[in-house]
Amino acid sequence: MKTLLSVNINKVATIRNARGGNIPDVLQVALDCERFGAEGITVHPRPDERHIRYSDVHAIRDKLSVDFNVEGNPSSHFMRLVLDVKPCQVTLVPDATGAITSNEGWNTIIHKSFLTDIVKGLKQTGIRTSLFVSTEPRIIEAAAETGTDRIELYTGPYASNYGKDREAAIRPFLEAATFACSLGLDVNAGHDLSLSNLCYFISQIPQVKEVSIGHALISDALYLGMEKTIEAYKEQIAMAHLMNHR
Repeated sequence: MKTLLSVNINKVATIRNARGGNIPDVLQVALDCERFGAEGITVHPRPDERHIRYSDVHAIRDKLSVDFNVEGNPSSHFMRLVLDVKPCQVTLVPDATGAITSNEGWNTIIHKSFLTDIVKGLKQTGIRTSLFVSTEPRIIEAAAETGTDRIELYTGPYASNYGKDREAAIRPFLEAATFACSLGLDVNAGHDLSLSNLCYFISQIPQVKEVSIGHALISDALYLGMEKTIEAYKEQIAMAHLMNHR
């Protein structure tokens, strides 16, 4: 099994919006990422459209050949968008209005009924679903009960603790992924994964289907260029799987 790399291009849209106009061209960057070897593209439109715009989602979906993942809080506006666009995957994230970034997962126990209805509606149209969650077993168990196809583990705590004690940092994620798989869930991961911590994460949890990486990858591309950066991230993933098979 191979872990796929999905490039989150929100930061590209942030640069474009800071100046107005269409430089850099978000659609072209998405297509370039695909051409350079990314197996997926992730976007996260927010209500204020401060980076990815709803129009970007439509434009990208019409041109992209690789896996397209749209993240967001399932407001009525967001749901109309994804049901119209029909991306490969929708990742539901409990963002508060004005949140700088996604920094916590769903409380799937409290919101189980709501999420169950949302997941059902998405799956009826053939859209793969994923819920952004923490590593708590009871949260993962409740996520499974919503009928979702996948969970995406919020890896912020792993990244924060990696430099101190990587074995301790990975332990709850390994346990969470193993538990999720036992419940029939597929596992994605994302948030603050980087060239420095990605290989170890995947080597310990090779069952991860997809990693969604944006901030670190786009930042690396400022120095390395997008093509070499995507190659570098894919090399880290390949190395991780090679280590796991030894």
